[in-house]
Order: sequence, then structure tokens, then C-alpha cells
Amino acid sequence: MAKLWGGRFSKKTNPLVEEFTKSIQFDKKLAAYDCAGSIAHARMLGKCKIIPKKDAVKIVSGLNSILNQIKKGSFKVDNSVEDIHTAIQNALDKKIGKSSGMLHTARSRNDQVSLDTRMYCKEEINSILALLAGLKASIKGFSKKNIDVIVPGFTHLQNAQPVLLSHQMLAYCQMLGRDIDRLNDCKKRVDVLPLGSCAISGTSLPIDRNFVAKELGFSKISSNSMDAVSDRDFVIEIIASLAIIGMHLSRLSEDLIIWNSQVFGFLDIGDEYSTGSSMMPQKKNPDVLELIRGKCGTLYGSLVEVMTMMKGLPLTYNRDMQLDKEPLFKSVETVRCSLKILIAMFKCLKVNKEKASELLNDEAIYATDIMEYLVKKGVPLKESHDIVGKIVAYGLQRKLKLSEISLREYRFFSPKFNKDAYELLDAKKSVSLKNSFGGTSFKQVRRQLENA
Repeated sequence: MAKLWGGRFSKKTNPLVEEFTKSIQFDKKLAAYDCAGSIAHARMLGKCKIIPKKDAVKIVSGLNSILNQIKKGSFKVDNSVEDIHTAIQNALDKKIGKSSGMLHTARSRNDQVSLDTRMYCKEEINSILALLAGLKASIKGFSKKNIDVIVPGFTHLQNAQPVLLSHQMLAYCQMLGRDIDRLNDCKKRVDVLPLGSCAISGTSLPIDRNFVAKELGFSKISSNSMDAVSDRDFVIEIIASLAIIGMHLSRLSEDLIIWNSQVFGFLDIGDEYSTGSSMMPQKKNPDVLELIRGKCGTLYGSLVEVMTMMKGLPLTYNRDMQLDKEPLFKSVETVRCSLKILIAMFKCLKVNKEKASELLNDEAIYATDIMEYLVKKGVPLKESHDIVGKIVAYGLQRKLKLSEISLREYRFFSPKFNKDAYELLDAKKSVSLKNSFGGTSFKQVRRQLENA
């Protein structure tokens, strides 16, 4: 089996070591990036006259041929080779012969693999950003369609105050917006060319790193060769950002699961995104949302895996770093699939407005409005809070709704109460009063929709 190294070894590698150390089974995902990076590198070697121009042209032609095969899916990867870099080098050897041996001039697998990973990350960040924008748009469309639906908002999973369903949904748009900001910020640190750092110390050959950066679309080049070959901060940062996205998607899924349950029942996630029970014929289970929620743990695990792998490594490159690929690839794929499903699901979500209205029968959710009614009449907040708490307890003891308590009884607790207090026991009135910037009033939610 051909290797990119081996000259100083007198014995063949033990097959157990071959199997244990190879990464081809997962780093073949980097094949197209490896070819593209090598093409730019070969052009630079020819331009700088480090290798003969005709050999550079021959290498680029051969690599372009391999790259086309990769894009078409016809490139056959030999899973017995050590890694994707070796596989492509072997394929190039067969295609163009002796000239291919010049390709690895002025580079190491250390800076080569870092380059491939950064190119992969740049492309995948853009892909995830597009999907995050797509989910924001889907949530916005759902919110616009259901702008008039009022539901109980919860704290501690207890009825708190009436809110517009769209207001709660747009809270997730805010989270997704921060996720987008994080990834865009992360992309700045990914967009650094490491190629030219070689194994550890750079090279004595007259390379042109700026030329390669321009060819590959990098805005910066690394300024320390030791850092460049051993840096995996960018991988950790991406996985951390993806883990936060996963946490947001998990919370969103949990809300949808709760609202879809028969206890609440004001949301139907659709048959297309549900599964059944092998024993109970009546069941319609939100398994897809449960798996999105569960896969958040996979994302957390990937983050811990890479951080633990990196925590005690001395400079510079160590083979441990090979183990960053699988958690990175897995995290990207998990978030990508989850986002695609949620984007599609939001277009099918249906709201049962009657059921949502029934959930507002608990008039205790207007307690805060009554408290603020007293505050507006000059009663100190602490005293107002105490008064309304006693009124709620009074109603519970006598099994009376707040609307069933007489004005005379209200005045027993505070002479500030008048008939207009009963007007507050209405969901539309309650949400319309929450007109502070960022609140749940129709006016404020429409503003959020415009800015989402």
C-alpha cells in the first residue's frame, strides 16, 4: 500500500496499526477540498518556478480530472489506504506518472489537512446559515398566518400570562438570529489559509502564500506556522455554535411536543411528521421532534469529545487531531438534517384556535393585569401584588373565577377597584396592553415580524 512517508522504515507497518491509524473511512468527505487545495498549490509551485511549469500544468490537469470524478461520484476510493490525501496522490500517480511526485513540494499533510478542514467548514457554515435563514422564514410565515392566536404563556410550565402564539414563535427567530451571528463571526476565524506552514516551521522554498489564498478564496493567511498546523480552535468553535443551535432546536421541539399533546392540543404537527405505535392503534407520536431533541445530546458530546482531545496536546501537530473530523462531520450533518425537517414541518403545522381559546379559561392568568391596574391607581407594587394574591386565593377557596367575584368583594381587598377592572379579564385586552417595546401586543409583534 503506497504511503506519503516510509523512507526511513525498514519493516512493514503491522496490519493492526494500519487499521487503527487510518482515517480514510471518514476523511474521504474531504476529497473535493483536497483536490482543490492541491490544484492551487501546484499552480503556485509552477508560478514560483519551484517545479517546472510543464509539470505543474500536468499535475493540475490530472487533479482536475480526479476532481470531476469526485463531483460525479465516479471516483473510487480505496478504503485500504491510510487517508484521502494518500488516495488522491495514488490516483494522480497512476494518471500522470512521475510528475505527481512534485505535488507535495513545500507542504506537509499537517498544513494540508488543516486546509481541507477549513475549506469544508467554510462551505458548510454557508450551508447551515442558509438553512437557519430558511427556518426563520418558515417560523415567520407560521407566525404571520396565526397572528391572532392567543395562548397561555408559561413560566415553570405553569400558566403565566396570555401571549400571542406568534410572539412565542418569534422568540425562536431571535435565537436563530444569534445563531446566525455566531456562525458569521466564527467564519472570520475559519477564513485563514494555513497552507505554506508545512510540517511546523514553514519552508526555505520561495512560495507565494498570498497567491494560494486568492486562488482558494481565503481572506487571510496564518501568521505563525506552529499555530497553523496545530490549531483546532475553529473546529471547536463551529461545533460549539452547532451545539447551541441544537439546544435552540431542542427547546423549539419541546414546545411543539407539549402543544401537540392531548392535554394542550392546540397544535397539530401533521401526519407527515408523526409515527405510530406498534401496539396502540390510536397513537400519533411526535417521534421526529423527540429525535431532534435527543440529538442535541450528540452535539454536546461532539463538543466535549474535541475539547477533551485537544486539552493536553503540546505544540504542534499530534495524531490525536485526526479525531476532530468525525465529531465535526457528525455535528454538521445532525444540525443540517434537523433544520431541513423543521423548515418543512412549519409549513404543515395547524393551529386549533378553539382549543387555544379553551386554555384561556383560567382567569388567574390576568392577575398581573389586575396588579398593574392598581399600580396605575397609585398603589405601590408590593402592596398591589399582595392584594391580588389574596384575591386569587379567595377565588380558589370559593371556586370562583375572577370574573365571578363581585365588585363589593373586590373593594373589600382595595377601594381602588371599579367596574372597569372586569374589562381586564379578556385575552385580547391583556395582550394589547403589553405594548412596551418587545412586548406581546399586536402592534409590537407586527413590528417583530417586519424585523424578523
